[in-house]
Amino acid sequence: MKNMHKLTVATAGAALLFGVTACGTQGTGASSPAAAPPAATAAGSDAYGGGTAGGAETAAAGGTTASGPLAVRDDAKLGPVVADAEGFTLYRFDNDTASPSTSACAGDCAKTWPPVPAGSTKPGGVDASRVGALQRTDGVRQLTIAGWPVYRFAKDTAPGQTNGQGVGGTWFAVTPDGKKAGAQRPGTAAPLPALSLADDDKLGKIIRDGKGRTLYRFTKDTAWPMKSNCEGACLEKWRPAKLVDLDKVEGIDPKKLITYTRPDGTKQLTIDCWPLYWFTGDKTPGDTNGQGVGGTWFAVTADGKLAK
Repeated sequence: MKNMHKLTVATAGAALLFGVTACGTQGTGASSPAAAPPAATAAGSDAYGGGTAGGAETAAAGGTTASGPLAVRDDAKLGPVVADAEGFTLYRFDNDTASPSTSACAGDCAKTWPPVPAGSTKPGGVDASRVGALQRTDGVRQLTIAGWPVYRFAKDTAPGQTNGQGVGGTWFAVTPDGKKAGAQRPGTAAPLPALSLADDDKLGKIIRDGKGRTLYRFTKDTAWPMKSNCEGACLEKWRPAKLVDLDKVEGIDPKKLITYTRPDGTKQLTIDCWPLYWFTGDKTPGDTNGQGVGGTWFAVTADGKLAK
C-alpha cells in the first residue's frame, strides 16, 4: 500500500504503529502484527486460574453454592461485590455475553468456576430486576446479574476471599449492577488500556479510550475517502480521539486502527477508516450520553460498526 510510514507522537517519544487498511486517498501508518491471543487450555491452567491442581479437586473446595439470598459486601480494594449466602464472592467472565445471556465456561472450566444455580438463590441485596437465569447446555439453570452469568471460584476457600479477581485477565468479581468490580473505585483498579472494550448494559461491548470515555462515530463522516465532517462548532462538543500505542490496545484488531490527518494537520484515530471522537457531554467514565444525538452520533463496536 502507498504512503506507508511510522507515526510518532512527540509527547510520547515513541513510534505508534497503525494497521494497513484501504481508506481512499488518506495516508495510513505502517502495519503492526496483532499479538496472538492465548490458546484455550484445560482445567488447572492459568486461563482458568487453577494453577497446577486439577479442576475436579479445586471445584471441591469452592464448588458448592449456598442457597439463600445474595449479599453485597464492600470490599476494601474492589468496592461493592456480590456474594452468596455463605459470603463467597461471585464472579463474571469476559468471554460470556449479557445480551443475550450466554456462558462460554463449560467442561473443565466449570469445575474451576462452578456456575451459581439460579434456583438456590434469591435477590437479597441485589435489585430483583437485575437478577435472572440462563439455561446452560449441561442442564443447569445458572444465575445471571444484569444478564451476566455468575460463578464461584474453586480457590476461594473462605468467605470474603477474592482470589479469582483478574485471573487470566477475564475473570472479575461482579458488582450488584453486573459490572466488573474495582472499575468504579478510583485509585484501586489497574489503569485502563489505551483502547479497550467496555460492557454497556444496553449497547453491548463498545470502544472506550484510556480515560474510560466512550468513543463515537459521526454518520456524516465518510470512510472512502476517509474524511471528517465534524468541523468548527461541532468540535466544541465532539473531540477527535488521539492516536494510541498499539501495544496498549485490548479487544480490538490493531490493523483496523488507522491515522487520519485532519485539515488543520492534527492526527485523529480512526477504526476501519471511520474517524473516532469523544463527547464532552459524557462527564464520568462509562457515560454514553452521546448515543443517538441528532440521529447521527453512535458508540462503536470492536469491528467499527455503529452500536445500536
